[in-house]
Amino acid sequence: MAMSVAALSTTFAAASFVALMFGLASVVAAARRPARLADLPMRALLGVVWLVPTVATAGSLYYSERAGFPPCELCWYQRIAMYPLVVVLGVATLQRRVSTALVALPLAAIGLVIAARHYWLQFAATQEVSCDITAPCDVRWVEEFGFVSIPFMAGCGFVAVLGGVLLAVRMERSAELG
Repeated sequence: MAMSVAALSTTFAAASFVALMFGLASVVAAARRPARLADLPMRALLGVVWLVPTVATAGSLYYSERAGFPPCELCWYQRIAMYPLVVVLGVATLQRRVSTALVALPLAAIGLVIAARHYWLQFAATQEVSCDITAPCDVRWVEEFGFVSIPFMAGCGFVAVLGGVLLAVRMERSAELG
């Protein structure tokens, strides 16, 4: 029994909140320098971080290929930032190498900026829309809980990747310092 687009959108929206909380908690943990940070399993952390772009990629493909929502120009740019994260963070997880995961930082930062811009275009009362008429950037194919759209979900994913990789960097430094 297949889930409806609405049910899957609610699930993706809830998952985006989990990703956002994970990302913010990771930033806080990295900033606080807890003494036992080095005891956390690196592969587990990197695995969670890898899961975020993997689910986001599957979700974006579901929306365009199964639900029939045409991606706009800004959606494509977000995909360009998100899709490589699956490979980069997958390799980093398998190798347990934070240095490999560092490649994710600029991709996630750029993706977050694009997602924020896209989200603003969707919810701001403006005529400034940069996309094609067949796939306009201001169309909200998903609007869960009154404010969660596809760019919002992507932004949450980018925050989770940024926070998780920053925490991994802090963990590695804590382990080196002993």
